Amino acid sequence: MRVQLNRKLKLMVPYRTRDDSGGYETTWTMLGEIWASVEAGTGRDAELAGLSISTIPYKITVRAAPFGAPSRPVPGQQMRDGERIFQILAVTEAVAMGCYITCFAREEEVAS
Repeated sequence: MRVQLNRKLKLMVPYRTRDDSGGYETTWTMLGEIWASVEAGTGRDAELAGLSISTIPYKITVRAAPFGAPSRPVPGQQMRDGERIFQILAVTEAVAMGCYITCFAREEEVAS
């Protein structure tokens, strides 16, 4: 498997902090930058609460890292490319030898 890691993405982790109203707020902190190959899937549109939501699935391939390493993406994190945000849904080894991992992600856009 030959992979071209030609996009530098920021790996982001969520942190929940208390707000002044007794609830929580999620903020995102960068863990680091990783090189990736990004492949778009077939998008779809849906309507939710009067808003049009476009969803596009992505396969993002990055170099493998050991389980528990901060450089290994996990579900619930994000990868960012400028203003674009990819929500990581699942992570698995891309090949049997473990040189790469594939992150299944989703990018959403909301239009009013």
